[in-house]
Amino acid sequence: MPYELTDEQRDRYRETSIRSQLRKRELLRRHIEGGDTDTVELGQRFDPNDLMPQLESNGLTCLSLFSGGGGLDLGFERAGFEHGSAFEILDICGKTLQANRPEWDVRYGAAGDVCIAPFTPFRGVDIVHGGPPCQPFSTAGKQAGANDARNMWPDFVRCIQQTRPRAFIAENVPGILDRKFATVVNKNILAPLSENYIIFKFKLAAHDFGVPQARRRVFFVGFRAARDAARWVAPLPTHGDVGDLLGPIFSRNTTRRSLGLPDQGFDVVAPTLRSGFTGPRNTTGVVNSKASLKIWNELHIWPNGVQPTRALAAAYKPENGDFRLSVDDCALLQGFPSDWRFCGAVYQALGQIGNSVCPPVAYVVARQVARALRG
Repeated sequence: MPYELTDEQRDRYRETSIRSQLRKRELLRRHIEGGDTDTVELGQRFDPNDLMPQLESNGLTCLSLFSGGGGLDLGFERAGFEHGSAFEILDICGKTLQANRPEWDVRYGAAGDVCIAPFTPFRGVDIVHGGPPCQPFSTAGKQAGANDARNMWPDFVRCIQQTRPRAFIAENVPGILDRKFATVVNKNILAPLSENYIIFKFKLAAHDFGVPQARRRVFFVGFRAARDAARWVAPLPTHGDVGDLLGPIFSRNTTRRSLGLPDQGFDVVAPTLRSGFTGPRNTTGVVNSKASLKIWNELHIWPNGVQPTRALAAAYKPENGDFRLSVDDCALLQGFPSDWRFCGAVYQALGQIGNSVCPPVAYVVARQVARALRG
């Protein structure tokens, strides 16, 4: 439904928009011409690779579905898995995967449509992993579940049935475990696979594994062999409130410190980043709620109008003087290393980032799966 605005409100918003555009044009002109800009002196930044040191090859191969920006793929690669093939229907995501890993077999566009792809040629692959679209179960959507046209769980299940991997990993939003979806989950996910797989489901929080962002997700992990399932141990948090003898080893990575920003007396993990692919417009902001905006304001970080580069973000400071985010900053807060680049416009890059599994979280799941399979 469109907003009902008075003529006075429309005039005020129009004046604000015009003033913002003129200010942006002037600041960016000065940047292009090499004039002085009020930049922030940044300190050492968080390196997501520290959370997922490259492991030696474990000899296990992966088939990736709904690959998106590559969060699961990158985490599994860092954990020592061999990348087999990736399926992704969005062209821009496929281009990102190919740009970062030209040697990978990436199938995108019509070739990456899991609804029509035959998977029997991939029989013998060790792992199938993917994050079927979460919108049918997300609290941010209509929660239509199995009735949502974007529900791709049946095709994920079909892939498992056709390839018969030793294990599978699926990721989704916590809403999928709500009571209202219990019948859907049992009928469409658990029942078709439980005859041949022992399935575990659990929740993980990204900030419990060093990612400087509050992001909770559900994982389904299934093993075909009982002996492998018997060795499965879900990842235990590595970051948190340090002090408990049996608690995390490291304190959480917080937003300002991870971005290399100076201490201003308040620093917490970032709110969950909103995907730029969601909503009616191609947004270049990452705010997903009023509560998250309050946290961003307290952090003195401007989460709207994300810029393509850090240089442009520094040149176009918000009127209130807060730090403006760039695409690289958002990728860092999601746990992507600095050498992983995203193709496309800003909203497309943010869409890939916000829809991805945080690579360090994918890494800890992949590492535990490898341990179970290798004994």
